[in-house]
Amino acid sequence: MAIDVYMVRHGQTYLNEFGKMQGWSDAPLTDQGWKDAKRAGEALSEIDFDFAFTSDLKRAIDTAQTILRNHPTKIQKATPNSAFRESFFGYFEGLHSGFTATTIGGALGVKTWEQLIEQVGIEKSRDLTKAADPFKRAEDNRDFWERLAPGFETLRSLPDQSKVLLVSHGMTIRSIISKYGQPGQALIAPQNGAITKLVITPTDIKVAFYNQLTIPQGDEA
Repeated sequence: MAIDVYMVRHGQTYLNEFGKMQGWSDAPLTDQGWKDAKRAGEALSEIDFDFAFTSDLKRAIDTAQTILRNHPTKIQKATPNSAFRESFFGYFEGLHSGFTATTIGGALGVKTWEQLIEQVGIEKSRDLTKAADPFKRAEDNRDFWERLAPGFETLRSLPDQSKVLLVSHGMTIRSIISKYGQPGQALIAPQNGAITKLVITPTDIKVAFYNQLTIPQGDEA
């Protein structure tokens, strides 16, 4: 049994453009964000989807619906699932990412979010975020994976050989890559509208490709 999941990061939003933390906060897509989604739909045109899922946040839903409108599929609407939401940054939602990284990891000498991830990893960066949150509302790594796990069970329950569109978020996708991909692969953030393919079996998740704007040659339709 294997399920092919084509996971797409949502299109650019205003908070993405301004370099601000965006977890459960939900800014609208920019003009470029709508173009990101359209491009992804066209890039995926040779994949015959059986199912379509999306995070329940509006930027992901808008991206998913734009992909479907620009794809020959007969699927008209993606099914929202909160399991596939972005990480929740709690108190730091909406703050500039550089300020957030300095607040969380300044003692480590980091000044950007990317430096924080490079130094301590995605998993530890979540734990540090919750520890630094004065309200303790941010998700730590355990919280994040407990929320995400039921989403994978939903995917595993689909018929064998299903092909699935899934629209999600940057840190969520990077976290999956960090756990199941090649060492160091998740140090590069996925681009808005980029495609990552997962092959999900009852016991494992394999990364076929990551952070591509087009389907690599040889990927089966």
